[in-house]
Parts: sequence; C-alpha cells; structure tokens
Amino acid sequence: MLDALGAPGPRPDLAQRLMLFGQFVGSWDVDVENISADGRVTLLKAEWHFGWALEGRAVMDVWIAPPRSEPSETGRYEYGASLRYYDESIDAWRSTWIGPVRHLVRPFIARQVGSEIILEGSFEPGSVTRWMFSDVERDSFKWQNIESWDGGKTWTVVQRMAGVRST
Repeated sequence: MLDALGAPGPRPDLAQRLMLFGQFVGSWDVDVENISADGRVTLLKAEWHFGWALEGRAVMDVWIAPPRSEPSETGRYEYGASLRYYDESIDAWRSTWIGPVRHLVRPFIARQVGSEIILEGSFEPGSVTRWMFSDVERDSFKWQNIESWDGGKTWTVVQRMAGVRST
C-alpha cells in the first residue's frame, strides 16, 4: 500500500504548480508553542514528514507530536496526516488534515499570498481558521494557527511553530 501511495517526485507536467508544498518534502524537527485562551504557552517538540504521493500529483505529510524519539507517558498528543493537491479549477490547493487522536478532519483551501502560504477553513459557525507558513527557507520555516470569530476583523494566535529540516 505504501508503494502505491508514495511517488519518487512530482509529475513532470505538474512539477511547477506542486512546488508550493513540494518545497517541504523531507523531514522536519519542529518546536511548537500551544497558546491557551488565557495566554499560557505550552512548549512541545514534534516531527513533520512531507513526501510526494498519488503518482506525484499530491504532497502528503505526517505530523507526530511529541516525536517518536521522546517517550510519551500519556500517548501521542497528535499523530495525523494531511493530503494536499493543486486544483486548477479553483487555482488553489485543497488540503485536508486528518487527526485521529482528537477525531478531527479539517479541509482547507490554500494559496500563496505574498510570501506566505495561507490555508483557510471554517469548522464552527462564525469562525475562520488560518494555518500560515511564513519565512520559508530551504531548511527552515515558521507556521502559525490563527482564528477569528468576527469575520476576520481580529485574529487570535492559537499555535506557533518553527521547523528546521532534519533530512
């Protein structure tokens, strides 16, 4: 099954379009800051792995927190995956996060906006969630999860991450 899922690289005819997320292919060590509603910050380490999938038509990732190298007394905080593909009919990416530990499925639409990659979705009435990659370099990136409950007038940071390439 994994041989059928994975791909050695992007399809040549889609390669240029697929590099928005294709640039992350590889493995990353991630420092995570979870920010509670009262402003308390909890620090966590994670690992994030990106690879080509579905005949080189998509980028898939696996998120593991805490990393497998760290013992976890209560089990994983999260162990999930995203599948991302470019949809030319909307000139954007479709990305779906599946987090079975917390029973989550989160569909997003993603686009490059300036130097950032913004994934946007709405999962509760009246809310908008954005997952944003910024300061993307070959071997590092920043990421944050922000939420708005007033139609995008104000935003609250829920989570921040800093990733460093490990392979």
